[in-house]
Amino acid sequence: MKGESSGLIIGISIGVVIGVLLAISALFCFRYHRKRSQIGNSSSRRAATLPIRANGVDSCSILSDSTVGPESPVKSGRNGNGKSMWLEGFKRSNVVSASGIPEYSYKDLQKATCNFTTLIGQGAFGPVYKAQMSTGETVAVKVLATDSKQGEKEFQTEVMLLGRLHHRNLVNLVGYCAEKGQHMLVYVFMSKGSLASHLYDENYGPLTWNLRVHIALDVARGLEYLHDGVSCHLF
Repeated sequence: MKGESSGLIIGISIGVVIGVLLAISALFCFRYHRKRSQIGNSSSRRAATLPIRANGVDSCSILSDSTVGPESPVKSGRNGNGKSMWLEGFKRSNVVSASGIPEYSYKDLQKATCNFTTLIGQGAFGPVYKAQMSTGETVAVKVLATDSKQGEKEFQTEVMLLGRLHHRNLVNLVGYCAEKGQHMLVYVFMSKGSLASHLYDENYGPLTWNLRVHIALDVARGLEYLHDGVSCHLF
């Protein structure tokens, strides 16, 4: 009888010890997964913060981690006083639209492109022209295809979304035009040409492998921003 009681006590003790160890293990696992979840949510919120530019001034400068690096070689389009150079000398009364993006008239862009004769490229959505603005700035004007079924409201929404994209590996939208049935987007002009011209044009020398890898990395960073660094995803 005494031996049976001792065995029962030992069995109960072992069971209690095992139960305590399992409880401690479960607690550690729970805290670990909870901490991982909090870190993930914090990273998602940080990456989703979008810099919105109103009248040329950023209301938020937080971007995804891919934006950390030296300043873009592209001109920022601002003078020493911090004012947008695109707006200086532009005499229209409604210079800035509700989206915060400068709105140009059809006549202004027609004159800046010499009646749309300065073709520099042909994209999937229409031709692209080089334009010399009255402010002295050179820009690229993309004329969207007239057979597009996109309405005025949809175009204005697109302008608003594109105007919010600011990344050192993306070309900035600096204006638009919606007149006479035409929809045009005005971008910063890339003076060194397109990547395709450097890869396939015989007038350019071959790119080194190191430079090709650097370009591929920059493209990947731009895509990462579009996918994860924008609160309203484009893809």
